[in-house]
Formats: sequence, structure tokens, C-alpha cells
Amino acid sequence: MLFDKKFQRKFALSDQGVSNVKNGTAWTVVVNLVVMGGMGILYLLMMQFMGTLTDGAPLPGVLLFSLGALAFVALSFITHYQQYQATYGLVYEEVKTIRVGLAERLRKLPLGFFGKRDLADLTETIMGDVNRMEHVWSHALGYLYGSYISTAIIAVMLFAMDWRLAIACLWGVPVAFALLFGSRRMAERNAEKTKAAALEVSDGIQEALENIREIHATNQEKRYLDALNGKIDAHERTMIKGELATGLFVNGASVIMRLGVATTILVGANLIVSGQIDFMMLFLFLLVITRVYAPFDQSLTMIAEVFLSQVSANRLMEIYDTPAAEGAMTFEPAGHDIVFKDVGFAYDDEQVLKGVSFTAREGEVTALVGPSGSGKSTCARLAARLWDATEGAIEVGGVDIAAVDPEVLLSDYSMVFQDVTLFDDTVMENIRLGKHGASDEEVRAAATAANCDEFVSKLPQGYDTPIGENGARLSGGERQRISIARALLKDAPIVLLDEATASLDVENETKVQGALSRLLAGKTVLVIAHRMRTVENADKIVVLSEGSIVEEGSPAELLEREGSVFARMHALQSASAQWSL
Repeated sequence: MLFDKKFQRKFALSDQGVSNVKNGTAWTVVVNLVVMGGMGILYLLMMQFMGTLTDGAPLPGVLLFSLGALAFVALSFITHYQQYQATYGLVYEEVKTIRVGLAERLRKLPLGFFGKRDLADLTETIMGDVNRMEHVWSHALGYLYGSYISTAIIAVMLFAMDWRLAIACLWGVPVAFALLFGSRRMAERNAEKTKAAALEVSDGIQEALENIREIHATNQEKRYLDALNGKIDAHERTMIKGELATGLFVNGASVIMRLGVATTILVGANLIVSGQIDFMMLFLFLLVITRVYAPFDQSLTMIAEVFLSQVSANRLMEIYDTPAAEGAMTFEPAGHDIVFKDVGFAYDDEQVLKGVSFTAREGEVTALVGPSGSGKSTCARLAARLWDATEGAIEVGGVDIAAVDPEVLLSDYSMVFQDVTLFDDTVMENIRLGKHGASDEEVRAAATAANCDEFVSKLPQGYDTPIGENGARLSGGERQRISIARALLKDAPIVLLDEATASLDVENETKVQGALSRLLAGKTVLVIAHRMRTVENADKIVVLSEGSIVEEGSPAELLEREGSVFARMHALQSASAQWSL
């Protein structure tokens, strides 16, 4: 069992995957032994033929030979078919299991994990690394371990026949594998360099596609293309060097192993001359040589691939080893007050929040304001357990949210963040994400409340119009209104709004604020905004600066307070509103 767990981690296999490798190995052993049995049939036929030449013994009948040949072909077909099913057939299911498992794991990881891994890196892991491991699972492991076992069985038989010829035949196998295993560390280093270069290419392509408008607008096409070409060339050079080094060792091992043919002939001829064996014994070993190396022809290449796969396996296991955000599957708070108790949060080595304590009461709008980088958005994400606080505690209705499963917790939250994420689907379905199974009428009511009717009515198919990847066919304000409609449709008791009206013009902002004021009555509302007019009607304002609370109170109290940060920010924005070209 301990070996199974180490093997499972080493090759990033599921429990079923370990069982699949065992089945593939077992059938590979059977296939190799059946094929070697075919060599035994040829040997017996040759023995019979030699007996006819020397002693005049009759040859076996054609019918008997034909039946034996047909039986061998049938057995060979059955065993090869079972081997195929136990390797390729089962592995395809394993790939599906691994990808679904990765998606499930990613779904449960805290948001902080995604801040350390970019999209190209994660995409390469889910697609490229799994594809690379798929080839190892299907082509390498079963064949490799099956070759080890079947060769060991055949070696025992050969030593039982003649230990001198057995050594002459098989000495190259351990030497060849020793050469390959000696190159393992170099192969893994080359694989790491190749993977890093490939990620540089992926990052460069993604960056260029995401910023194509800015690149064109600033006439930077040539510079970006030259940089991207340089990354592609570097990846190509790294890959060629790695494959060349690996190829030299693989081919060198293959040559060494096949030197066993020459040594077998030399040793066998010497033993025949000295009268220690007859010609048929040498003939048997020469027959065995034609097949005993065959499994390793593929295995030598596969061993090199197994070495290279360790980089991909480690990347997969890094995701599985990252602690998931887990907790109780029930959430029964006594109300929905959000209470921060001496909360601190550090991102890597950077302290973002320190000693933050405040209460956002149910039925009230609590606004978080402050300069950029003060920790407002971090507070909102911590309140929804998108991240976990590194110090202190956050409670909702008296329940520590760190002890509640995030998906269960989020059933009580509606969120609209500054960065809107939409899907390549219709307007209707993008809003319906807020409430699974919502009727079209409910979706339209939420859309109307979020002031979506104005632009939806101009779309070719209305609410059934596809909006492109991440809403590419809509403006920023239109995308944000769909996000607001989605949150309104969910109608959760806690609402988090992070710059929810940042992309709206003054007229639409006023309309949406009116809709929010009507529909969010009685809920716990946490608002983050830079525009002071957005939070003028809040029940409570919490002012943050450099990760700490510097002021707290109602808008009127803070405006009247002499030297308050909020009053200064309000005055600055009022003055800037008078500025014009």
C-alpha cells in the first residue's frame, strides 16, 4: 500500500489509475510471454526438422501444424486485445477523471492560489501536462514494468538452460538501463528548462492577444512580435538541446543492449567448438534474442519520457497539495451582521491588512473608502472567504466563516466586483447564473432593475443575443449592468459591491443606485467605492489607509469631523468635478 501511494504521487495518478497500470503491466507480461512462446514453437519445429534430417524422423502433419499456428494466432490476438484495453482504453477514462479532478480541486482552492499562478500556467497544467502524462500512463508505465517482469521471468528460464549463454545474451540490459538512469537528473533539468521556455511563449501570446488594442494604439506591433519571436526561438533551442541529449543516451543504451547479439554468437560458437553445447541450444538463444530486446526497444524511449514527465507530474501534484478552503456543509447564522475582529492579511511577505475591526450590520449599507491600495477590496474578498484571513476572525451572524465551506457560505452572498466576468453565452443565460433555474420573467425583472433594458432592446436578438467571450460585444458599462442584474437576481441576504458603478455614466449610475436602494433594503450591504457621491447615503463609512482603519462613522459625522480623511477626500473630488478642458 505504501508503494502504491508513492507510485501514485510520482506519476500523479488517481486510485483507479494505479489499478489501471497494474492491469496494463500484467497483460504486457502475458503478451511478452505469449510472443516468446511463439519462439518456442519455432524452436520445437526446428528440432523436429533437424531430427528428420539426421535421424529420418517424420515431420508433423500439415493439419497439426496448422492447428497449432491458428491456436497461437488466436491466443496472441486475445492477449494483445486485452493489453490494449488495459492500457489505452482504461487510460482514456483516467484522463477524464484527472481533468475533472483538477477542475474540482481548482474550484475549492482559495483565491490567493490564483494570484500566484497566471492563466497560461494553469491552462498548460490542465491541458499540456495532462496530455504529457496521458502518453506516459498509456504508452510507458504498463509496457515498461511489464517488460521488467517478463524479462526477469525469461532470464530465469535462460539461466536454467545455460548460464553462460544467458549472461552473454542479457548483460547489455542492466548496463543500458544504468546508462539511462545515470542521465536522469540531466533529463529532468532539461525538462524544467523546456517547460519554463514553453510557459514564456504562452504568456507572450496571451499578453499580446489581451492587449492587442493597446499594442496597435501605441504602434508597438514590431517590438511585441520581435519579443515573441525571441521567446519562440529560445523555446525551440531549449527543446532541441534537451531532445538531443536524451536521444544520445537512449540510442547509446540501445546500441549497448544489442551488443548482446554479438556476444551470444561469440560465446555460443566457442561453446559449440569445445563441445559443451550443441547447435540447437545456440539456435534457441538466437531465437530468444530476436524477441527479448523487442520490449526494451520501446521501453528505452519510454524511460526517457518517464524522466521528462516528472516535471509535469510535480506541477499536477502542486495543485493537489495546495490546501483547499474547506469547512462545514451547514451555515445557520443568527442574522447576517458581518464582524471583523482584529483581522490581518498578508499576501506572500506583504502585509495588506493589520488589526482591522468593524461591523457591517444587517439592514444597513456599510461603505469602505480610502485611497488605492488601502485594503478595501481585500476586506470584501475576506468577507466572502475568497481569501482566508491570516490573523483574527471574521464572523457572519456569530459564525466564524473560516469554519464554513466556501460554496455553502457563498449561497448567502451576492457580489458585484470591479472586474466583471461574463461567459460566451446569451444575455439571458449570463444573468441567469445568479440563480439556477430562474424563470425568464425573473431574469427580465432583475435586468430591468439594473437598467439593462435600454441596451438589450438594441441587440439583434434581445436577451437571446450571444455577447462573445467575456462580453466582448458589450461596452464596459453594459457588462457591469449585467453583473449587477445577476446579483439582484440571486437576492442573497448579503451583498458585496466593489466599484459596482465605476463604468457607468452619471445618468445610468443614478438609475442603478436607485434600483439598488430599492432592492437591497433589509440586507447586509458592503460597498466599496472611490466616488464619494456613491456612498453619501450609506449608513456607515469605514475609512482605510495603508491596511488599517483610520476613521469610522456616518457620512455626516465624518464630514463634520475636523481634519477627517473622508472630508478631505470628499472636498478633493468636489473640486475635481469642477475641472474642465
